Amino acid sequence: MPTMHRRAFLAAGSTALLTATGTAWAAYPDRPIKLVVPWAAGGSTDAIARAMAQRMSQTIGSPVIVDNRPGAAGMIGTDAAAKAAPDGYTIAIVELPHAIAPAVTAKLPYDLLRDFTPVTMIGTSPLVFFAGMDDDSKDFKTFIKTAATKSAPPAIAHSGAGTVSHLAAELLASRTKIRFNMVPYRGSAPALTDVAAGTVAGHFATLASGSSLLGANRIRPLLVTSTQRVTNIPGLQNVPALAENGLKGLEIDQWWAMVAPATTPLDVIEKLRREAIAALDHPQVKERLSVLGVQMKGSTPGELRAFLRSEAERWQKAAHEIGLQPQ
Repeated sequence: MPTMHRRAFLAAGSTALLTATGTAWAAYPDRPIKLVVPWAAGGSTDAIARAMAQRMSQTIGSPVIVDNRPGAAGMIGTDAAAKAAPDGYTIAIVELPHAIAPAVTAKLPYDLLRDFTPVTMIGTSPLVFFAGMDDDSKDFKTFIKTAATKSAPPAIAHSGAGTVSHLAAELLASRTKIRFNMVPYRGSAPALTDVAAGTVAGHFATLASGSSLLGANRIRPLLVTSTQRVTNIPGLQNVPALAENGLKGLEIDQWWAMVAPATTPLDVIEKLRREAIAALDHPQVKERLSVLGVQMKGSTPGELRAFLRSEAERWQKAAHEIGLQPQ
């Protein structure tokens, strides 16, 4: 083939390839998008995912389908999302337990920072320390004063070794210099039921976990793990924050974020980010998430990556402080 013809052929081929590639990505999405939730249906993360998926399905051009993959403390679903094709058709929700996991789990099948590309933050919710309705728990200062004088350590419920409720309880003991009896439960629901019954003295959980018992006046919120009172979430406006009780270093937000498999094309990431943030801004989504005590908070991928890194580092230090070894 003459040189001129060969160059023309190669140029035409390159143009065709670029056009085909551009057209393919421009058409994204052209089939359903799977939103992996590594927990069972019915929890707060599932509710957040479904609220966002419903709205995004109406605007992104293809159905966004929630795929619950529970098991192994979130590892099964998260690992499946990490190993999915990086084509924008699998995304996942990660949250605070994902940042804690490297500090308490010896062998994770995935790496949160290496195996995922951040899309956007979704929102945050402070933890709440719930106690029973007896006089010893009328406020946090009374609770701590009573706990310090008891001959037997008061029982604090948690949702299993290495969970955020466990670490929060251990950090509370460390900050207050009070010995507590840490009692494991299979989640916040049974733990809070026993708080209401007076079987255990207290439990750290999200507002969403305690809302039904709180609404029935069977448990009392004594403390939010934030620097200031949370005045924009119904049920928490009058609950004292950390500083009001002389506590530092116990600031803990439950948080949720959207990620995609590593190497997902950046233009696809940007489209997903725009659609997710638009969903968070929709009145129906806002209403659903506010009921769960979630404060919506979008971000750039870069901001989310820095946040995930700082959270992982923070919980490594917290685990070391309380002497928790990876299992």
